[in-house]
Amino acid sequence: MSASLSRRSFTGGAAWLALGATARAQGFAGLDEKADGFARVTPGRAFSFPADHGPHPEFRIEWWYVTANLRDASGNAYGAQWTLFRQALQPGKTFEGWATQQVWMGHAAVTRADTHRTAETLARGGVGQAGVETEPFRAWIDAWQMRAHDGFDAKTVAPLELTASSAEFAYALRLTADRPLVLQGENGFSRKSEREQASYYYSQPFLKVTGEVAIDDKPVAITGLAWMDREWSSQPLASDQSGWDWFALHFDGGEKLMLYRMRETSGRHYASGNWISPEGKSTLLGTDEITMTPKATTEIAGRKIPTAWHVSIPRLNLAIDCAPLNPKSWMGTSFAYWEGPISFAGSHRGVGYLELTGY
Repeated sequence: MSASLSRRSFTGGAAWLALGATARAQGFAGLDEKADGFARVTPGRAFSFPADHGPHPEFRIEWWYVTANLRDASGNAYGAQWTLFRQALQPGKTFEGWATQQVWMGHAAVTRADTHRTAETLARGGVGQAGVETEPFRAWIDAWQMRAHDGFDAKTVAPLELTASSAEFAYALRLTADRPLVLQGENGFSRKSEREQASYYYSQPFLKVTGEVAIDDKPVAITGLAWMDREWSSQPLASDQSGWDWFALHFDGGEKLMLYRMRETSGRHYASGNWISPEGKSTLLGTDEITMTPKATTEIAGRKIPTAWHVSIPRLNLAIDCAPLNPKSWMGTSFAYWEGPISFAGSHRGVGYLELTGY
C-alpha cells in the first residue's frame, strides 16, 4: 500500500515525535496491518453522546474531520478543511505525560480556484499539546481548535467554532446545525470490505457556515455548507486494498450523499454509500448500486490523480458529473493525498468534497 494519510488513513511510514531525552515514538501504523491487541470494530455498538465525540484510545486510529464549501459576497468559491488525527502507537493502557503512546496530527487547508494552501502540525498526547474533551466539547492541536459554542447540543454536535492558521492562510468559522447527526453504514458500523475490515462512523452533514477566510493576509467574509465526519477503527483496510475515493455531496434540494470506493488490487472494488434526505433519513447503498467512473486526470507530484468523475446510482435516478474547483488540490503533507472542493451537475446539482488516497 502506498504511503498516504488522510481522513481515513494513517498509513505506513514514520512520524518521529520528540519524547524527551530518552525515548521517541515511531510510525503512524499501516491501516492494512493486523491490529492485535487493539479493540475491534463489531456490529451492534450503541453510540452515546457526548461520550463518542471524544477519543477512543483502545482503537488504533481516529479522526475529527470538517470540510466546508464556501462563497464570498461576490460569489467566488472557496473550500476549507480542518482535520485532527489520533494514533495509538501500541495497544494497552494509555500512559501519562510524555510516556503516552497517543500521538496527534493536524491538517488544515484553504482552496480557491487559483490557489490551494495547506498546513500540518504534529503533537504528543498527554502533555496538553493536543487532544479532545467532551464537556464542554473541544478538539485542538496547538492553536487550531474546534470547540463548542454557546448552546452546544451533543445530538447535533453544534454550534461549533473552528479555527486554523498558518503563515499563508487562516480561517475562523461558525458552524450551526438544526438536525441530528447521522450514523453511517449499518447504524454506525461501516464496512470497508467483504471481510472483517470496518470502522465506527458518523457524520453531521447539515452544518451551515458563516465566518472569515484569509489568504496572504487578505480576509473575506464567507458563508456556506460544511460536513463533519467522525470515524475510528483499528484495521479499516485489507492488505489488498490500495486506497479509496470518497465523496461528501450537498445537493441543491437539501439532500446529502456520502460515497466511497475502496480500491482492491484485483480491480473488484468495494463501494458503499448513504443517501440522506433533507430531514436526515438514511438509505444505505451497496456496491452493486454504485458506479464511480474517473473521467479526467491531473498530474501532480509525479502522479496521475483522477480529479473529474461520473457518478451513477440508478436506484436514485442519479447521474452526475463532478469537477474540482482546483484540480491541484494536493495535500503535500508528510503523507500526501488529494482533497478539495468540487461541484456537480447532471440529473442533480450541488457542491461537495472529494478525497483520493493511495495514488
